[in-house]
Amino acid sequence: MSFEEKVTWVNTVTTVIVVAIYAWVVGGQIAENPVADIAYQTPMLIAVGAIIGLTIAGVIAMAIGTAISAEITGEGSVDDIDRKDERDITINRRGDLVGYYVSSAFMIGALAVTMLDYAHFWIAHAIFAGLLVAGLTSSVVKLVVYRRGY
Repeated sequence: MSFEEKVTWVNTVTTVIVVAIYAWVVGGQIAENPVADIAYQTPMLIAVGAIIGLTIAGVIAMAIGTAISAEITGEGSVDDIDRKDERDITINRRGDLVGYYVSSAFMIGALAVTMLDYAHFWIAHAIFAGLLVAGLTSSVVKLVVYRRGY
């Protein structure tokens, strides 16, 4: 498994876990309170920060683990962490392109929600969902291509 594929796994797992926690915290309030009264801003900012911070921490931990494993087993080298081949670049580009299309579609939906004068809660969550779904779609495309090829 290439280092880039491992990074994609870390990002995907981190995003899914943080979004599940966010949905539990904020989504649990929808049935009990009007959306105008739900304080979603701070949890959303914490969720975004957690995704970024935990992904960075996970990648650092994985890089250290990969380097230690390479030294102990003698398989691979520390240089493999920095190395991107043509396949990694192509896969990354393809995944990002598909993610861009998904993001664009969701932003049209967010624009429609805004034009229909929905509450800020729904507008913010439409944008947030669009970015999350686009990122996860990009990651899934990358992982599928890594495993199955084009």
